[in-house]
Amino acid sequence: QVLLVESGGGSVQAGGSLRLSCAASEGGRAFSGYRMGWFRQAPGKEREFVATISWNGASTHYADSVKGRFTISGDNPKNTVYLQMNSLKPEDTAVYYCAASPNNLVVLIPAGYTYWGQGTQVTVSA
Repeated sequence: QVLLVESGGGSVQAGGSLRLSCAASEGGRAFSGYRMGWFRQAPGKEREFVATISWNGASTHYADSVKGRFTISGDNPKNTVYLQMNSLKPEDTAVYYCAASPNNLVVLIPAGYTYWGQGTQVTVSA
């Protein structure tokens, strides 16, 4: 069973930075071969795509709203995916979720991901 645990959320002022982490595990087996993604959901809104990365790190994609400000990366030996968020804006406020897909297709919608973390709150004040 795949387990994803996010951490690193918090409250910052606009213009600040945060780094989210997603620690992945699979029942004691080596966790590999999954495409990883970050999504977010603000109150009253649908869950939306933020960024995705292939397991080997060769392929990344970003939502237009975060391009140039957010960076997704992976540390395979640590089975961890990161989301570095810079120049944060109040509209980035949301619960951020880590997700994993067992295939390597580039998928930008929540339905394309099988496993989800519990989420971590990010609050950006003006």
